[in-house]
Amino acid sequence: MPPRRLGSNWRPGRLNLRWLGYTDRINLGGGGFMIGEMKVFSGTSHQALAGGIAAHIGMPLGKVKFTRFSNENIKVKIDENVREADVFVIQTSCPPVSDNIMEMLILIDALKYASAARITAVLPYYPYARSDKKDEARISITARLMADLLKMAGADRVLTMTLHAPQILGFFHIPADQIFATPIQAQHFRRTDISNSVVVATDAGAAKFAGHFAKRLGLPLALIDKRRSDDSEKAQSVALIGDVQGMDAIIYDDEIATGGSIFEAAKMLRQFGVRKVSVGVTHAVFSGAAIERLNEADLDALVVTDTIPIPEAKAAVLKNLKVLSTAAMFGDAILRIHGGRSISEMMD
Repeated sequence: MPPRRLGSNWRPGRLNLRWLGYTDRINLGGGGFMIGEMKVFSGTSHQALAGGIAAHIGMPLGKVKFTRFSNENIKVKIDENVREADVFVIQTSCPPVSDNIMEMLILIDALKYASAARITAVLPYYPYARSDKKDEARISITARLMADLLKMAGADRVLTMTLHAPQILGFFHIPADQIFATPIQAQHFRRTDISNSVVVATDAGAAKFAGHFAKRLGLPLALIDKRRSDDSEKAQSVALIGDVQGMDAIIYDDEIATGGSIFEAAKMLRQFGVRKVSVGVTHAVFSGAAIERLNEADLDALVVTDTIPIPEAKAAVLKNLKVLSTAAMFGDAILRIHGGRSISEMMD
């Protein structure tokens, strides 16, 4: 199609390129920008979720080939044209964590040198999210290191869900968006009888997070005072703030790692006269002795999302497990980023 001459009333900036015969935006200078065709690629960490996101958007996943050599090196080859494309790379943090991080960085680097116009790293569960502060001498703030590595590999922006601590967004020198699973979880619990329920935060750090959930559901909030003395991942609940007697408790947190906090919280809540104990979390890490502790906690409901793939062997033995899909939420966020629209509006 031959180029058209711009009229005298044209000015630099965002332009509706349908007039020019295009459907994407381009950089015309003077504050405008170029975003080409949208493409979605996935690493190997969670292809079920990536496929769901792509299906929601209405496009196939991009063609890419991963090769693992006998010396454990990884080779990534992009098998389609991505020149000047707006590319989204989906890779969550799950075992094997280090392999998945390297695979993601190599994939982003390959896309960058294949001339992608913009690369957004979509991280349903952010790697090393719990290493967000320097609380001992001579240790790495590894969550910040992950942010640096993403930028160095070639990521232009990041999209993630429910960070362990909000300050992680401050580690980035590129735009970073955080979405929350709260609307998904709230929609699920609204379908149940919550007329006599109370939302419980497992510790002071989770109070603000659980408070937003309680406000969305119109429920009161209680708080457990939890103490952790070392890196053993064993926490002890020492006090309860709030009225829970005779009520149904919904423990709300960002993730379950070893299940120690949930186990201690459930035990304490029952000592204070709670009738039922349900749990809602975003990230089902389920490491260490988590499965045994969660089953021993005898939860009435365990509601998680699919930001991390749950092995069938674990899912089969967990009592009252419900997994909610985040594919539509990530798909909508990707469409908003590509279209230059607000992400925060999704949380309203």
